Amino acid sequence: MSLLQTLQTHLPGLAVDVLRLSLWLVLLAIIFVPLERYFGERHAGRSRTELASDLGFYFISSLLPAVLLAAPLALVAIAGQRLLPDALPAAMTALPLWAKLLLGLLIGEVGTYWGHRLSHEVPWLWRYHAVHHSTEQLYFLANTRTHPVDMVVTRLFGLTPLYLLGLAGPNAAGSAAPVLLLLIGTVWGFFIHANLRWRFGPLEWLVATPAFHHWHHSKFEHINRNYASTLPVLDRLFGTYHLPPEWPASCGMPAHTTTVKIFPAATSWG
Repeated sequence: MSLLQTLQTHLPGLAVDVLRLSLWLVLLAIIFVPLERYFGERHAGRSRTELASDLGFYFISSLLPAVLLAAPLALVAIAGQRLLPDALPAAMTALPLWAKLLLGLLIGEVGTYWGHRLSHEVPWLWRYHAVHHSTEQLYFLANTRTHPVDMVVTRLFGLTPLYLLGLAGPNAAGSAAPVLLLLIGTVWGFFIHANLRWRFGPLEWLVATPAFHHWHHSKFEHINRNYASTLPVLDRLFGTYHLPPEWPASCGMPAHTTTVKIFPAATSWG
């Protein structure tokens, strides 16, 4: 019996999830802390209170959404089966696995783009999404500084089309596309939030980079640009692309911005 199987036998499911997230956190720190130290912008260190709040966000935003999304996505899958023509999900099911995954990533990214954009444009959604923009010094853990309501809304936009079209479902084969979408989005999210002053030349046309996403976190006029999490072509297509040679002068939110507070140190505006 492997170590993981032994732990699963003797520990409650939540404890195993917390342990798994703790191991991922150690791995992320091993990767990003040295990189940010040597390739990032020099700025003042974070207080223990702020670091503790970011760690709280890390665990909450990783544990809660899966629980909160289970029922809505099940209802979406049922609605899709009843409302859509049988030929559409049948055609999707007949696709080879590589085509399902590629199409799932593309459709999911489009949905995530619009969920993110609406979180900026709809006032009551912005109150929750503003928590994510509250950090003034971007680093890798800023990726998970997210209110659970905001994360659930964004993920619903990304996953709902997959469940409606039959590209995702409760069985093992149907779980591949959403799992891949969330895995790539999460891993890439830590990278694009990281304090890394790297530029990637022509590659920046193809994938989101720290420079691309740091402009999305700029404090003033460009906060409503660069919504895509991995594919900048969507911002080019929908007119929200912005990536000049320089970096934004400051990140965060204007002082008048209102947020829904969870951890005071991380959401001190409003």
